[in-house]
Amino acid sequence: MRALPFHHVTISTGHGGTMQNIASVEEAAEFLTQHWPDEKGRKFRSARQICLDAMAGRETAKHARSAFVAAAKEADIYVRERTPSPANP
Repeated sequence: MRALPFHHVTISTGHGGTMQNIASVEEAAEFLTQHWPDEKGRKFRSARQICLDAMAGRETAKHARSAFVAAAKEADIYVRERTPSPANP
């Protein structure tokens, strides 16, 4: 299975203020399925499906990253995202 890297997103894991970098579709999918809070909204379900579709070659890593960020914000998970500059993708 391909990891499908993307520019990392830093999120709070909810465990004592620990931060984690999510840098691929595979890591995003794992966090969504293994570590997500109990509250699972519409954007969570969408992000999980988009990540699965990306790993199957039907979606892009960029779209999966955007969906993951949107789901984290919906769940009130702290997100720090730095978009890559054109010179440093």
